[in-house]
Amino acid sequence: MEGRKILVVDDNVDNVKLLAAHLRLAGYQVATALSGEEALQKVETEFPDLILLDVVMPGLNGYQVCSRLKEDKATQFIPIVMVTALQEKEDRLKGLEAGADDFLSKPFDEHELMARVKSLLRIKGLHDELEQKNELLFKIMNRYVTEEVSTLILDDPDKYLKLGGESRIVTVLFADITGFTEFAETHSAKRVVEVLNRLFSELTRVIFQHKGTFDKYIGDAVMAFYGAPVSYEDDVIRALQTALEMQQVFGQMKEKWGHEELASLALGIGLNTGEAVVGNIGSEKVMDYTVIGDTVNVAKRLQETAGPDQVLISQPTYLQVKDQAIVKEIHPRLLRGKLEPIAIYELQGLVQG
Repeated sequence: MEGRKILVVDDNVDNVKLLAAHLRLAGYQVATALSGEEALQKVETEFPDLILLDVVMPGLNGYQVCSRLKEDKATQFIPIVMVTALQEKEDRLKGLEAGADDFLSKPFDEHELMARVKSLLRIKGLHDELEQKNELLFKIMNRYVTEEVSTLILDDPDKYLKLGGESRIVTVLFADITGFTEFAETHSAKRVVEVLNRLFSELTRVIFQHKGTFDKYIGDAVMAFYGAPVSYEDDVIRALQTALEMQQVFGQMKEKWGHEELASLALGIGLNTGEAVVGNIGSEKVMDYTVIGDTVNVAKRLQETAGPDQVLISQPTYLQVKDQAIVKEIHPRLLRGKLEPIAIYELQGLVQG
C-alpha cells in the first residue's frame, strides 16, 4: 500500500493537516484541496488512488463532488470516503446515492481511518489489476479481429466464446503468395521467416483496415472473411477493396525491399460469397472462430486458380457488386472438387464514387 496517493479534501485547514500527517506517517503520498472545485482540479492532475472527502464545504459540497467523479468514466472507480460530522441516516443515504464507498465520522479514530483506507485501497488494487489484464486481453484479441469486434465479443462472451455456429452470409477471401516455395528453397530459414512475417504483417493490416475478420495463416496464405461476427451492408465491397489494396501493397513492398530478390513472388487472391456456418470450432480449451462450408471451398479453389497478381471472384460475389466492380469475365472453369464449371470474373478495379 505504500506509495499510494490519497487526496484529502476539507475546507478546514487544521483537519487537512491532521489527516495528511496520519497518512504520511503510514507511508502514503498525500495531495490536498481546500474546496470542492479545487478537489476536481487536483483529481485531474494528481491521479489519486483514494479520496477522503469532507461533506459540508462552501461552493461545491462533498455530495456534488462525489457525484461528478462517479459519473465520469475516468474517475468512477476511485474510492471515496466521506469524512463528516453529519450523523443523520438521511445524510449517509444521500452520500450513498452520490456514489460514496465508505464513511468516517468526525472526530475520527486513527486506527479506524487506517483500516478503512487499507481496505478500500486493497479493493482498488484488485480492480486496477483486473483492468490491466482486460487491457492485455483486448490487445491480444485485436491481433485477430478489429477493435469493434473485440468489444462486441467482450460485451457478450457467453454468445461469442462458446462452441457452436450459426448460418451466415459471408464473403471469404484467400490470398496466397505464389512462388514462395521456390523462394524458400533458395534462401536461409531466417530470411524466409523474416520476409513472410513482414508480408503477413502488411496484408493483415489491410484486412483489419477494411473491417474484415482474420481467420488464419495457412502456410504462405492468409484467410479472412466479411459478414461475421458483425455484418454490414457493404461487406462484399469491403472484401473487394481488401483484395485490390493487398495487391497494391504487395507491389509496393517488392519495390521497397528490392525487386530483384522478390521478383518471383506475387499474390493470387480468390473471393466467394455465400452461406456458411460461422462459429467456434474445436474444444472447450482450444477453439478457432472460423467459417465452414462450400462457400469457403470455392473461395480457396479460386485462389488456387488465380495467376500472379490476379484477383478472381465468383459469380455470387460479382452479382452483389456488379454496378461497382470493374471485371473481366473468364471462360467458366471446372474447379477441383466441383461437378460443373462455374462462372469466374477477374477483378480489375472498382468504380470511383
